[in-house]
Amino acid sequence: MMDTRDCTCDANTVREEAAAWFVRVQEAPLSAVQQAEFDAWRNRHPLHQEEFDLLQGLWSATDLLPRARLQALCEVPPERSRRRPLLRYAVAAGVLAVAVGLGLFSGLNHPAPYSATFATVLGERRQVALPDGSVIDLNSRSRVRVSYERDRRSVELEQGEALFSVEHDSSRPFVVQTGVGKVTVTGTRFDVRRDPTQTRVVVEAGTVRVQGRNARDDEFVSLTAGLGTRVDAQGNVAAAQAVDPGELTAWRSGKLVFNNASLADVVAEVSRYRDRPLTVANPAVGNLRLSSVFKLNDTDALLNALPNILPVAVRSRADGSQEIISK
Repeated sequence: MMDTRDCTCDANTVREEAAAWFVRVQEAPLSAVQQAEFDAWRNRHPLHQEEFDLLQGLWSATDLLPRARLQALCEVPPERSRRRPLLRYAVAAGVLAVAVGLGLFSGLNHPAPYSATFATVLGERRQVALPDGSVIDLNSRSRVRVSYERDRRSVELEQGEALFSVEHDSSRPFVVQTGVGKVTVTGTRFDVRRDPTQTRVVVEAGTVRVQGRNARDDEFVSLTAGLGTRVDAQGNVAAAQAVDPGELTAWRSGKLVFNNASLADVVAEVSRYRDRPLTVANPAVGNLRLSSVFKLNDTDALLNALPNILPVAVRSRADGSQEIISK
């Protein structure tokens, strides 16, 4: 969680730091140490994230400008002003100048390469804007690695869950890899969740193509709005089935929605938002069904309510974990 205390540093210094970090992120993938340093800087104060997001938005806008216009933007205005917008403009122009010097822009018809890694910790949700206007919403304990090339936009969901709102670009497919399979689109809105034994895909709008790890190009399951599928550990893709995208993506509004869900699935979902995992004592307990809505930032409320809803009890273990048992 970001520190919401007043920032004691100079605003101009923050903008310079944001510009420096922005160029480093665009130039090459950050090492693990650099990523940790960047995350620490970004989370130190809301102003840091605000200034970085401003530059990211300007970066996205450059895809719509020809190179000549970019070069013109890099020229420092002859008249100075102390107003905040012009200061921001100067920093942005500096970033553009460095970016052009590094060869990160190649003109309107040749989108610039881009790579970055984004992650969330326990209980954190984060929205990330990408250079092409696409947006990724990251759920708790999630991590994505983004890599844009001229003819392909690639994302590896290394862990967790993400909702992708993809800008249409027929010349550059947007591909999400999860290890056991991949999802390919040109423009749509869909949710991907990577679990240890499977990947789940749900579509809110548009059409996606889901393939297993070793599938041929013509082997895929096509999903449209309101459909979903799962890819198992062996890379086998299940047939499309009707789903409720609103229910499965309720985490974006801070909710956990269960509609006749097995207690085993409920426990697996709730465990994603707790320091220590929950377990069920046996398959009979896991097969019990639950329909309810809870706040994902207050999973203790769910545990307190369970014994009043189902014939179960919650038992605490010596290591701090908890198990759901039959009454």
